[in-house]
Amino acid sequence: MEDSSPCLAAACDPSALVSFCTDDSISAASTSDVQDRLSALELRVQQQEDEITVLKAALADVLRRLAISEDHVASVRKSAPSKGQPSLREAISMSCITNGSTGSRKTSHSSSVSVARKETLSSAAKSGTEKKKEKPPGQKEKKEESHSNDQSPQTQASPSPQPSSQTLQTHRQTQESKSSAPAKSIKKSLTAEKPHSAWESSDDSRNKLLRVASTSKLISKVAKNADKHKDVIISQAKMSTREKNSQEGEYIKMFMRGRPITMFIPSDVENYDDIRTELPPEKLKLEWVYGYRGRDCRANVYLLPTGEIVYFIASVVVLFNYEERTQRHYLGHTDCVKCLAVHPDKIRIATGQLAGVDKDGRPLQPHVRVWDSVSLVTLQVIGLGTFERGVGCLDFSKADSGTHLCVIDDSNEHMLTVWDWQRKSKIAEIKTTNEVVLAVEFHPTDANTIITCGKSHIFFWTWSGNSLSRKQGIFGKYEKPKFVQCLAFLGNGDVLTGDSGGIILIWGKTTVESTPGKGPKGVYQISRQIKAHDGSVFTLCQMRNGMLLTGGGKDRKIILWDHDLNPEREIEVPDQYGTIRAVAEGKADQFLVGTSRNFVLRGTFNDGFLVEVQGHTDELWGLASHPFKDLFLTCAQDRQVCMWNSVDHTLEWTRLLDEPGHCADFHPSGAVVAIGTHSGRWFVLDAETRDLVSIHTDGNEQLSVMRYSVDGTLLAVGSHDNFIYLYVVTENGRKYSRYGKCTGHSSYITHLDWSPDNKYIMSNSGDYEILYWDIPSGCKLIRNRSDCKDIDWTTYTCVLGFQVFGVWPEGSDGTDINALVRSHNRKVIAVADDFCKVHLFQYPCSKPKAPSHKYSAHSSHVTNVSFTHSDGHLISTGGKDMSIIQWKLVEKVTLPQNDIVVDIGATKVPIPASENAVQSPAPLPQPFNEMNQNESVTGSSPASLESNLEQSAEASEEQSEEQSEGSSLDPAEPGYEEPSNETSEEHSESTVTEEQQDNSPVS
Repeated sequence: MEDSSPCLAAACDPSALVSFCTDDSISAASTSDVQDRLSALELRVQQQEDEITVLKAALADVLRRLAISEDHVASVRKSAPSKGQPSLREAISMSCITNGSTGSRKTSHSSSVSVARKETLSSAAKSGTEKKKEKPPGQKEKKEESHSNDQSPQTQASPSPQPSSQTLQTHRQTQESKSSAPAKSIKKSLTAEKPHSAWESSDDSRNKLLRVASTSKLISKVAKNADKHKDVIISQAKMSTREKNSQEGEYIKMFMRGRPITMFIPSDVENYDDIRTELPPEKLKLEWVYGYRGRDCRANVYLLPTGEIVYFIASVVVLFNYEERTQRHYLGHTDCVKCLAVHPDKIRIATGQLAGVDKDGRPLQPHVRVWDSVSLVTLQVIGLGTFERGVGCLDFSKADSGTHLCVIDDSNEHMLTVWDWQRKSKIAEIKTTNEVVLAVEFHPTDANTIITCGKSHIFFWTWSGNSLSRKQGIFGKYEKPKFVQCLAFLGNGDVLTGDSGGIILIWGKTTVESTPGKGPKGVYQISRQIKAHDGSVFTLCQMRNGMLLTGGGKDRKIILWDHDLNPEREIEVPDQYGTIRAVAEGKADQFLVGTSRNFVLRGTFNDGFLVEVQGHTDELWGLASHPFKDLFLTCAQDRQVCMWNSVDHTLEWTRLLDEPGHCADFHPSGAVVAIGTHSGRWFVLDAETRDLVSIHTDGNEQLSVMRYSVDGTLLAVGSHDNFIYLYVVTENGRKYSRYGKCTGHSSYITHLDWSPDNKYIMSNSGDYEILYWDIPSGCKLIRNRSDCKDIDWTTYTCVLGFQVFGVWPEGSDGTDINALVRSHNRKVIAVADDFCKVHLFQYPCSKPKAPSHKYSAHSSHVTNVSFTHSDGHLISTGGKDMSIIQWKLVEKVTLPQNDIVVDIGATKVPIPASENAVQSPAPLPQPFNEMNQNESVTGSSPASLESNLEQSAEASEEQSEEQSEGSSLDPAEPGYEEPSNETSEEHSESTVTEEQQDNSPVS
C-alpha cells in the first residue's frame, strides 16, 4: 500500500494534469476541445483527491493503531473466537477493521481483521496493500452468500437486506466520506482492482463503482464468530465508540443523516434473509373525529335537512347527527379545509382548502370541492392551478338555483372568480383588493350582483358575461369601520353588513342616471345604522321566518332581531366557550353556534346551551390510553387536559394546568395519570376526580416522555436535558421518590420503553441513539448493547430498534416519524409521521422499506398514536390541526363484501363480493377523481393478497393502499383508505388534472 499510494497520488496530481492539458504539444481541433478535456480532467481530479485524502487518513489511522496494538497481538490469537480483549476492542475502530479486510480484497485464505476473526493488524495492513492484486476465482459466489455490498453492478443488482436506495451525487458522496471516513468509500477509491478495470481506463466502470458505493442508506452488517466463516458486510461509516464495544453477533446498520445506527439481530432470528415483511391483515377505518376548527374560521357551521351538523377540522368535513350520536365524513381534501358553503338545495356542499406541500416538496394545489352530502360523492373539483395559497371564502348563487359559484382566494390580490361549477368552467375573474377579504356572497334575487367585504371596504360587483365591474360602498357621514365582517340580506333585497365597531348597516339600492361607460345604474347607499353589539358583529344569520340572528365578538351575545330590525331576544355565550365565530339556524327554535375555542354549541334563548362538539385550541402532543377502560387522555399547548370516552365519543372531564402539557401516561392501576409539561414540571392527576395528586420538577426543559413500568412500581421521565429520571412509585401511584438518573445520551430523549422485569430501559434520543440502561445497578448504561437484543419489551414506542426500523421511509432525515406504538397483541405497529399520515405496519417490521397501509385525515404533522386497551381502536393526534381522530381496527375478513362501489355515470352500483373489482370495466371510486391509475401492492409478498373471503373485495382496496416501499409518500392523496368502499391512491400533483369527475372517499 505504501508503494501504491505515491503512484496514485502522482497519477492524480492536479498540477500535473493541468500541465498536461495545457501543453503546447497537444493537438486539438480547437481551443474548446482543450477546455472540455481540461474540465473533465479537473472534475476527475477533484473526485480522486477527495478519496485519496480519505485513504491517507485511513492509512495513518491503521499505522497508529498497529503501533498501539502490537502488545496485544498474542493475546488476541489466544482468546475465544467470539470475543477479543476489551482493550483491543476499545482501540480498534470499525474504519480500521473494515479497511482492506473484506472478502472482496483478500485471498480465500486471508481473514477479516475484525476482533471476532482474531487476525493481526499486521496481516490486515498486508491485506490492504495486496488487495488490488488479489481476488479469488470464487469471490463472486462468496459475496453473494454473504450479501455484501462490495460488489460491482454486474455481480449483484441490489444488496440484501435491500437498502433504502437514494443515489447521491458522486462529489457529495465523497465529501460525506471525507467527514465520516467511511470504509466503503475507501474501498471504492482503490480502483486498481483488475476484474473491475481501472478508473483511468473507463469512466463508466468508475461511475458504476461509485454508484454502488453511494446507493446504500441501510446496510446489513454481520460481525461473525469464527465458526460461522462469513465475511463482514462493510458499512459506510465507522462505528461510534459504543459500537466499537459491541461487536458480538449479527447486526443491522442503518444511517440517518450520515449517522450510523446499529441494531443487533435477536437470537431467535436464524437467518435474517428469510424474514418477510408483508402488509398486516388489519386495516383502519375512520370512526370519529373530535374537534372543530373555529379559532381562525367563520361561517362554517350549518344544519342540513338530514338532521346533521356540517363543519370541518383538519382535512375532514364532518357530518354529525347529534340526536343519534353518529358521524359521517367527507375525506376528499388533501390539506386544511378553510371554508364551507351550502347549496340552495341544502344537499350539495362546496368546501375550499389551503395549499399544501407533500413530503417531496411538491405543491398540493388549493381547490374547491363540490360534493353531495347524502352520498358523499364528489361532484366536481374546481380551481386546480387557479387559486393561490388557499380558498378564503366562497358562495353559491341563489337567484339561478345555485348554478354558479364565486370564490375569493388568498393571493395578495384576492382574486374573485365566478364558475359554472357543473361544467367546471371559469366564467369571470378579477382582482378585488390587496386588503383582507372576509366574505363573498351572491345577491339572493339579483343574479348579476356579487358583494365582497373585508378590511375597510365593501364592494358591489356587477357580473355581466365574462366581465365584473366594481362599485365601492361609500360610508359618507357614517364612520368607516376597520373591518366589514359579515353580510346578510333582507327580504326586500337590501344588504346588511356587520362590522368591527358593533354596527349593523342597511344598504339600499338607489336608481341614478347612468353615464356611458361608467358602469351600472343601481348604486347601494346606507339607509340605516343600528348599534348592535359591544365589540364587533361577527356573524349574521337570516332565518327562515325572516328574522335575523347576530353574533357578537367581544360581548359574546346572540341577539334575535324582528322583521323591523328591533332586538327581541338575546343570550350570552359563557366565557369558557370563547367568542362567537358562526351562527346558524337549527331545528325549531334552536340555533347552532361555533366559537373561537373550538366549541359547537346548540342552544335556545330559553334553555341556554348544550355542548355538541369540542376540542383543543392549540398544538396537540400528549396522548395516553387507559390500561383497562375505554378512555384516553390528551394534553396540548392550550394547557387543557381532556379525558375522552372512546365508546360514547364524549368528554369525561377536562382540567386546565398551569402550563402546557406535552406527554402523559396512565399508572397500570388506572387510578392516576402522569402529565409532563414544557418546563420540566410534571403533574399526577386522579383519573376519576381529576384532582391534583402530586407535583414534581426534573430539570428546566421540556419533558418528552412519561412511562410507568409494567407493575407500576417505577416511573421513567425522559427530558430534553438529555437525562432520564427514575422514580419509585408507591401507594398505587400517589407517592413518588427519586431513585436515580440515566446519564449518557448526547441529545434530548424522545422515546423509551421498559422490560417486563423492570430491570432495563430502552431509549431513543434526538440524535438517533439507541441506548439500554440497567436500572437495578444504579441506572447504568449497558455498554455491550448486544446483551439486550433478546429482551421482549413490555411496550414498543421507540422509533428506532431492530423490530421497527423498517417503518422509516427512504431518505428520511430522522424527524419524519413522530411516534410509534405496537398493539398489545403484538401484531401491528401504528406510526405517526410528519406528512399528515397514519401508517399501519406488520409487527415485527425488520426489513427496510416495509409495506404499510396509509391513511389520511390529518392536515398537519401527526404527533402521537395510541391503541386502546383492547386494540379495538387507534387514536391519533394532529399538531397544528388540533384534531383527535379515532380509527377502528378491522380485520379484512370481517369487512362487508357488498359495499365496493363503482361509478357508472352518476349512479352508484354495488359490486357483488364474488366479482373481481379490479377487472370491472367501470372505474372504481377514487378520492381525487381525476386519477385513473391502478396502484398495485408493490411492497407486499403474494401471501398478503390471498385471504380467501376478501380476495375480490381486497383487489379494489389494494388499489387504494399507498405503499411505503419503493414509492414516495405523497400527502396529495385525499382522505384515508377506507377498507371497504373507497380508494386513496398515491399520486403526484401532476396527476391532479382536469379529468376528475365522480367519486371521493367517504366514511
